[in-house]
Amino acid sequence: MSHQRSSGNLLADRRYAYAEACLAEGHAAGAAEMAEQALEMSSDYAPAWVLLGRARAATFAMSGAEAERAAALEAFGRALALDPDDVLGSRLHLAGLGAVEAATAIGPAYVRALFEGYALRFERHLVDELGYRGPQMMVEALDALSLALPDAPRHFPHALDLGCGTGLMGRALAGRVGVLAGCDLSPAMLAQACRTGLYARLAEADLVAFLAAEPSDSADLVTAADVFIYLGDLAPALRGIAHVLAPGGLAILTVQSPEAGEGIVLGDDGRYAHGDAHLDDGAEAAGLAVVALQQAGIRRQKKINVPGRILILQRPCKKA
Repeated sequence: MSHQRSSGNLLADRRYAYAEACLAEGHAAGAAEMAEQALEMSSDYAPAWVLLGRARAATFAMSGAEAERAAALEAFGRALALDPDDVLGSRLHLAGLGAVEAATAIGPAYVRALFEGYALRFERHLVDELGYRGPQMMVEALDALSLALPDAPRHFPHALDLGCGTGLMGRALAGRVGVLAGCDLSPAMLAQACRTGLYARLAEADLVAFLAAEPSDSADLVTAADVFIYLGDLAPALRGIAHVLAPGGLAILTVQSPEAGEGIVLGDDGRYAHGDAHLDDGAEAAGLAVVALQQAGIRRQKKINVPGRILILQRPCKKA
């Protein structure tokens, strides 16, 4: 396995642990040395190649030495060869070095692995430590829309929750939806969502594939709370949403705001931010209308609100 916890060599594992500690303490050169020693003992241990790449990239960031960048690229390349599904997120690091396109840097295997080990503490960390209020703010935005537009629905007979996680969005929608279905990449997260008893159906699936498999015109509401931060190009997801929405149906989603630019930005936090132009172009191409867009700090990072927006889209009703 390319993402195993142990290399199978006790001494290599110890060197790897020392390397992790060195890097955590800001000693990139020492981390690189320890990682190289681990790899001398176990050359096919992909996590050590990733760690070596991170150490070399940190050294490059401090020194600007092209040799360090080249060494980082080689290390991440070796890791990716051992881990072709990219569970370890090598492409994310390669994108940070400008070696791969940012829009394709985060893959489903990496996201699945990220949340598989996070499910049991997900809500405590996200809500209590990061002050996450995305689902509540999204429901408030739907309520505000119903006041602004008299014909906007307040109840949705059929709803889809994309990237449903542990079911936070489902709980926020309680009483506002009839039949609720959800999808997520992580089986562990889905197990937590199942325990809420709020979902009629849950699918382990990439959200684009999930939407493609759903009947057309079958959903009155589609939600995506803090999900699109792991997608680069949103156009395929927006086309999928347009496919499942019934005429007049709504989609509500959150996106992270870039510090600059109107396109797709992969931040240092390993999440995507999307500019208004990308959202507008994707919605228009999918045949969706933007009916509301509001600024919202839906979570906090280092005790500071992360800038984002809540976007409500509607599939226009068919003309008579």
